[in-house]
Amino acid sequence: MSADDRQRWERARGRLRAELGEAVYNSWFARLELESVKDGAALLTVPTKFLKSWIQSHYADRIRTRLCAEFSSLEHIVIDVRSPTRRSRPRDAESATAAAEKAQPTAPAVDRIETQLVKAPLRAPARADGESFGGSPLDRRLSFSTFLVGPSNQLAYAAACRVADARPGEHPLFNPLYTHAAVGLGKTHLLQAVARSANDNKRRVLYLTAEKFMSGFVSALSQHSSIAFKERLRNIDVLIIDDVQFLQGKSIQQEFCHTLNSLIDAGKQVVVAADRPPSDLETLDERVLSRFKGGLCVDIGPLDEELRVKILEARIAAAHEAQPSFHVPPAVVSYIAKTIVTNGRDLEGAVNRLLAHSTLNGAPLCVETAETAIRDLVRSAEPKRVKIDDIQKLVASHYNISRADILSSRRTANVVRPRQIAMYLSKVLTLRSLPEIGRRFGGRDHTTVLHAVRKVEELASKDKSLSEVIELLKRMLAE
Repeated sequence: MSADDRQRWERARGRLRAELGEAVYNSWFARLELESVKDGAALLTVPTKFLKSWIQSHYADRIRTRLCAEFSSLEHIVIDVRSPTRRSRPRDAESATAAAEKAQPTAPAVDRIETQLVKAPLRAPARADGESFGGSPLDRRLSFSTFLVGPSNQLAYAAACRVADARPGEHPLFNPLYTHAAVGLGKTHLLQAVARSANDNKRRVLYLTAEKFMSGFVSALSQHSSIAFKERLRNIDVLIIDDVQFLQGKSIQQEFCHTLNSLIDAGKQVVVAADRPPSDLETLDERVLSRFKGGLCVDIGPLDEELRVKILEARIAAAHEAQPSFHVPPAVVSYIAKTIVTNGRDLEGAVNRLLAHSTLNGAPLCVETAETAIRDLVRSAEPKRVKIDDIQKLVASHYNISRADILSSRRTANVVRPRQIAMYLSKVLTLRSLPEIGRRFGGRDHTTVLHAVRKVEELASKDKSLSEVIELLKRMLAE
């Protein structure tokens, strides 16, 4: 290719970069090269089949338009996959020497760079630490055989078993499978059990926490290996994402949405867990939530007393193997099961405290000893989680207006003040950020929310009746 053709190509690339932005350009076009222009056709190459397919589907017309503006005789373009041994060419004649000096040590490295998320073989036998999955570490104790089943988790357990037992190539029955539960009720246990069992069935499995997915994506972008990241995620049979409520960032959520759509459309299994149902994940993209809602959504409820006893007995038996002198009377087990009603982790903590008192003090365990040992684990009832929707409805009802009025653009006094109070309550009673609250109030800017909060605080400090109304609304929302 002549120096003149190379300059034209660089101008076309520059226009693509300006039109699409740095993020899109670096993700899809950084490794696109022009090989030749002859007989009215431009031959472009990329390093992978996935990249070729994506560019052809989404950007071929745009590239052709930009090239036709530079090459008057051009009629069409051809995109092909170049040989992995072919080295990148210098971008222009002036930088040829510098590029040659830099490319030799770094170009092969770029092809090899992948984050820990995507570099391990997926079909290797599962090791105890879960490294063979190439994702987040797995706990060897978390399997279906150690998961204790009760009325509160029966449906979630059955659905997880059904997903894990599917054979390679079998179309998923529940896709995605979305499990939600409060902390310590076993959703992570189920997800890791699915990962192990599906791997044993010769399926390619990737288990990730949301934090691991985010760090892997950011690392891939920074190391210019995002194509390898995307390909790796799309070439698995089962993708498992835990704690999806922590997924943050517009570009990260967009990539997750693309991955979700690609896997589900290809008949691959997706399993997701969060601490709340999809409708309460206010920070996630609506397209992602729509996918979640289209699958099977199951919750794991609070542990009933019988299941709490089972969990305690299992933990005590495990502790007894390590310390044969450790014995817990049935009365103590019953007392703890009745007293600690929160989650399995607190029950495990209770057993650890009993073990410490038994082995360190050498005294036999009784109810009085247990009461002292678990004192810090006995909690009052968990406060109710207040939702912005509930705040809006209650405030609207109190001021005899509709929720639609609060969300509208109306500026009349009988609407503005209730709207400001609802925004104030949303800020002090929820963990939502100002931009999130503004979005839930008809797409308003965060500065509007901040002004409302400050205004209500100022008025309440001077107006006792308004302060009493706000306190009344807070108590009603907490009930």
